[in-house]
Amino acid sequence: MPDTLLVIEDEDLLGDEIARHFRRQGWEVVRTPTLAEAERELLAEGLEPLVVLSDMSLPDGNALDLLEKMGGRAGAGGEWVLLTGFGTIPDSVRALRLGAYEFLEKPCESERLDLVITGAARSARAQRRIRYEAAQQHERYGPDAFAGSNVRTREVRELLAKLAQVPFTALVVGGETGTGKGLAARILHYSGSRASGPLIEVNCIALPSELLESELFGHEAGAFTGAKGRHRGLIEQAHGGTLFLDEIGEMSLGVQARLLKALEDHRFRRVGGERELEVDVQVIAASNRDLALQVQERQFREDLYHRLRVLHVDLPPLRDRKEDLEDLVPLFIAECNAKAGKRVRIVPEGIWERLRLHSWPGNVRELRNVIERCVLLAEDERFPEEWLQLPDALPDRAPAVPEGAPETVGDMVHLPLDGSMALDDMEKYIIQIALERANHNVTAAARALGTTRQTLRYRIQKYWDKAP
Repeated sequence: MPDTLLVIEDEDLLGDEIARHFRRQGWEVVRTPTLAEAERELLAEGLEPLVVLSDMSLPDGNALDLLEKMGGRAGAGGEWVLLTGFGTIPDSVRALRLGAYEFLEKPCESERLDLVITGAARSARAQRRIRYEAAQQHERYGPDAFAGSNVRTREVRELLAKLAQVPFTALVVGGETGTGKGLAARILHYSGSRASGPLIEVNCIALPSELLESELFGHEAGAFTGAKGRHRGLIEQAHGGTLFLDEIGEMSLGVQARLLKALEDHRFRRVGGERELEVDVQVIAASNRDLALQVQERQFREDLYHRLRVLHVDLPPLRDRKEDLEDLVPLFIAECNAKAGKRVRIVPEGIWERLRLHSWPGNVRELRNVIERCVLLAEDERFPEEWLQLPDALPDRAPAVPEGAPETVGDMVHLPLDGSMALDDMEKYIIQIALERANHNVTAAARALGTTRQTLRYRIQKYWDKAP
């Protein structure tokens, strides 16, 4: 189907010549001599031209007025190119401010006009693609994407729907690993007013501190060894949209200080740069750690914590909302069926019982992985129980808990709750076991305990280095 070009020109000879010229290039050309007819085509008839080529001064008014009425676009993301025989600086400034692609003076050579129309068409196609993708994401990541019938799940879903309608500047999403913090961030972005803008996601734990600073703020050529060219940082790329900082509790204090200044001033400098850049971003921060506790332990800046925690969403673990399994399991099975070309649809009651007994330490992410494995290895319509690979969670088979003294059984640590062991002693015992199993490798022990190397070193100094 050919692209549509709307030509608004009251001079018949010029208008007909332009129409013939672009029809020969494969355009579908619609020509109107007045703004009133153009408005009727755009609004009443629903015409969606890829490009509008319009004379500035027409018998019934100024084309800039119609451009302003259309919100700077022609239908679904089209571009405007304006022609004038006596252009003025105020008109050109207004045209560009309203979003016109180009402002040309008559007479305009055909080669120049072809070049501009081609560029406008390319820009319009990109805008339409962005709008289409945003619409698809909006449909996929509506508040209902946070599925489940549990009371706490419904409360979170209602809160996400409400927050998506609020122009917030910063928000913190808390919850254990795998509870859906990334999903919550996408719902807030694609259901909110910034859905047409970019969503830039950053996993703060995946990058070393020095690299994270460069990735966030960008750098100029020569800012450090290996910086051969200018790099636009992720904050700059998120301008007009949302910056999602996952696992922000792992960010170093130095990067935290730069981030706070950027959020407060709405401007920042690239690494090695001299010029400040303005930025307008909505920040969503997520952490599976208690940021308030990190503030007390001086591992997270208090001022940044309060700057980010304008609003807060806390996601419940799956073990506290097992009713949601009835919604999530069929949803994940359908997704995996579609991806793998399978047709699993029968889930025996015995499997449901095992799913309900499991504690789901990995939460929804673990559930999705289990469902994906089973669907991929299924041979027919029946959900295969042999591929669940869940530990037997029946109460009568649980290991006995020792009384009076801590004990390690396999990968489990049992601690007495009869008052015979203080809380600090419990923590010290757990750290000691983790260090022994990691051959006293602090990094490996920290990974096993789900914390950072800095936090673990702080605990080691607390319990051993300062011991009398």
